[in-house]
Amino acid sequence: MMQFTETPPPPLQFHGQITAPISNPTVNKINQTQRTRPWPGFPTSKALGSLGDANCMEQLLVHCANAIESNDATLAQQILWVLNNIAPPDGDSNQRLTCAFLRALVARAAKNGTCKLLAAMANANCTLAINTHKFSVIELAGFVDLTPWHRFGFTAANAAIIEAIDGYSSVHIVDLSMTRCMQIPTLIDAIANRFEVTPLIKLTVAGATEDIPPMLDLSYDELGAKLINFARSRNVIMEFRVVHSSYADGFSSLIEQLRVQNLVYTENGEALVVNCQMLLHYIPEETISSSIPRTNSSNPYSVVESSLRTMFLKSLWSLDPTIVVLVDEDADLISNNLVCRLRSAFNYLWIPYDTMDTFLPRGSKQRQWYEADICWKIENVIAHEGLQRVERLETKSMWVQRMKNANFRSISFGEDAVSEVKTMLGEHAAGWGLKKEEDDLVLTWKGHNVVFATAWMSA
Repeated sequence: MMQFTETPPPPLQFHGQITAPISNPTVNKINQTQRTRPWPGFPTSKALGSLGDANCMEQLLVHCANAIESNDATLAQQILWVLNNIAPPDGDSNQRLTCAFLRALVARAAKNGTCKLLAAMANANCTLAINTHKFSVIELAGFVDLTPWHRFGFTAANAAIIEAIDGYSSVHIVDLSMTRCMQIPTLIDAIANRFEVTPLIKLTVAGATEDIPPMLDLSYDELGAKLINFARSRNVIMEFRVVHSSYADGFSSLIEQLRVQNLVYTENGEALVVNCQMLLHYIPEETISSSIPRTNSSNPYSVVESSLRTMFLKSLWSLDPTIVVLVDEDADLISNNLVCRLRSAFNYLWIPYDTMDTFLPRGSKQRQWYEADICWKIENVIAHEGLQRVERLETKSMWVQRMKNANFRSISFGEDAVSEVKTMLGEHAAGWGLKKEEDDLVLTWKGHNVVFATAWMSA
């Protein structure tokens, strides 16, 4: 994690008090503490303590973001130094959360050339690089099992998939997942335990997500060999295939290959299962123009505007899948306004930091790995724009509307799914909960929505 020295490095010399008039009460509080001595002297620990609650930290981050966006270098640097002192990287959950946002704002300022921070950080021997860990298979499995964050979606999806494939002798599973197939062993187990005669499993994964954490230290081909061996040990025959298709173009290569195979699996009575676990929000949502054929018109083509997300879902619907499971984080991070994104992210990403404090000690490697991935997400949301900003979460209601617009019909999770999720939650710390909203399931932490699970079929 980036750390600043207790006093600012030589290139950052501030003299005098904040000169610009500040009317906001939060920033006024900073100014009040500064009246007795010039900047860069910091407020006393006692004075800083009053700034340490989550609401005040959020306001400071908002003011800092506004200052960076308006190129107010003096105010931005003043708030950055205050935040640095009240939000140490090894503090409580709110402090660590704020430190991650501070780091992201510094990265944005450095990238945009605001506040002349690059020279200052170089002199302070700081680095903005986030050291994301490359997991072994065993490490990644343990990482996924730390909290219900991923296990919730795995458990709900497995129950829905098992019910949907009953009676099929062959099942083609398209796994669009951020956790490198960590769900598949539990699904194989469920299939082996449920069916006397297990179906042939054909597993297809999109192998172009290696640049997003969590990262694995072996190739998809090596992972596939391990999965095939595991399935064999459970008396399940499995085939594995990697399609190099990227979220950046809406998985167009994957869709095209599935379309080519469509007649084959339809004629053979093969079930098509599309399992989307926290990956679809990486598909760009910007509107693009495309041409479609027209009939009875002097102009043979018509230009329509659509987003890659919409195009992907409509292409998926045209394949007539047996079931589509869509699991994702329940937050809205698609705004083009930096402050709106900052507020939404701050009021959602406190949850993983808070959960860490319940069972992982300070200094543990697992906690460092876990929080490094959250830092990566925060930096992507705050410091990047355009195609580089890939963390574009949408809420459950937004995805539900997208699925309905693409002609999908929702499938309700049965009692078995609810029961299995509740059993899984019983293995974790108190604070996790489950809500059933119409046909959907929602994982909660202390009453706040965290992850949703939905199931769909072609209408």
